[in-house]
Amino acid sequence: MTDQAFSLWVYLSQTPLLWLVVTLGAYVIADRISWAFKRHPLCNPVLIAVAAVALVLWGTGTSYPVYFEGAKFVHFLLGPATVALAIPLYENRAIVLRSIVPMVVALVVGSVTAIVSAVAVAQLFGIPNPILISLAPKSVTAPVGMGITEALGGDPALTAILIMLTGVIGSIMVTPLMNALRMKDWRARGFAVGLASHGIGTARAFQVHSLAGTFAGIAMGLNALVTALLLPLVLKLLLD
Repeated sequence: MTDQAFSLWVYLSQTPLLWLVVTLGAYVIADRISWAFKRHPLCNPVLIAVAAVALVLWGTGTSYPVYFEGAKFVHFLLGPATVALAIPLYENRAIVLRSIVPMVVALVVGSVTAIVSAVAVAQLFGIPNPILISLAPKSVTAPVGMGITEALGGDPALTAILIMLTGVIGSIMVTPLMNALRMKDWRARGFAVGLASHGIGTARAFQVHSLAGTFAGIAMGLNALVTALLLPLVLKLLLD
């Protein structure tokens, strides 16, 4: 019986469907836990799900390439999910148009600060250039950030991890930080978290307030575009 169970596991562990189910199941459970704790910032469903999946992979000795064969279906949906943010943008278009000037200023300042701060700290610690390049687009949504890193000669897999960590940390800190700063404008709160913490932060913003989520989605999309344009120039100035 044990041999049969082992053989079944060996077969299932190599099929993409298993790891897709594990990924979705982990997130559903993590979201339930987050809901049970009233969406407390420390009970971030992404963080819990990632930790659970990592534990399963470690416990079963499954390599990341094998796991990703199933998880890539979820990865593919990152693009359509990002495009879907156009719906709340359209619904709040009047408010967005009235806020266009401060958004542009915040976008440029925020994008440059995110890039320069990451590169400067990495240089301070003597981190090699390939890792430094992988760190630079940490505040950009994953599909764009990984593409930028690959084009510049970095490690897309490392960038994906750093982007996830940035998003999780940002989504945990955003509500307490904004409350401490007494920032009550949902537009500013949302734009700030979307700019710094991309998709994960945007999801958190929608949990707090729909208008904050709308501006977070705008910031996430625009920051991806601006970073793709500015990052090669900034790296050239700082690394040459």
